[in-house]
Amino acid sequence: MTLPDFQVGDGDLSDDVLAEYLKSEAMAIDTETMGLLPQRDRLCLVQLCNPEGKVTAIRIARGQTAAPNLKQLLEAVNIVKVFHFARFDVATLRYNLGIQVQPVFCTKIASKLARTYTNRHGLKDVVQELTKVELDKSAQSSDWGNAANLSEAQLSYAANDVRYLLSIQQQLTAMLKREERWEIAQECFHVLPTLVSLDLLQYKDVFEH
Repeated sequence: MTLPDFQVGDGDLSDDVLAEYLKSEAMAIDTETMGLLPQRDRLCLVQLCNPEGKVTAIRIARGQTAAPNLKQLLEAVNIVKVFHFARFDVATLRYNLGIQVQPVFCTKIASKLARTYTNRHGLKDVVQELTKVELDKSAQSSDWGNAANLSEAQLSYAANDVRYLLSIQQQLTAMLKREERWEIAQECFHVLPTLVSLDLLQYKDVFEH
């Protein structure tokens, strides 16, 4: 793998990387799975990036149910965990590895609250507007289960899905505060664990009439 500041590991974070990441105030997180149903489609890869731009991808083996160092990091209450569409990733991490991720910032929710001048809230669109970087999404729908033989295109895609999250988090936070929507955004982030619990219990919408 030739990408700068990128490393791939198996099963869990190393102790050295954990110690480095625990110094961060925020971490960008993403997951790759075999599909969109946690109860059916297994977790294959977890990607992380700290404010210094160091990216780590962790390959998760079939049947793996724990990653103690990753759990310690993602449950550290002094580190904000930044996702794009956190609802899915938080559910996947809880179902597969028993990790109760907290606290959480979701850039998709933040985008929908702040960027009301558009209906384009996918990661590619948000990154392109706020950082002027065009992400290559060609490897998005691919076989992530063959973790030992992931292509360079897949690894590049996985790395870029976290590489820009902290930058757009900062810009979206500034927009939310400017438009006086920061408090409602925080309320949305706080309710995410409850929504995840409902999702994993397979409730569709308990709030409908």
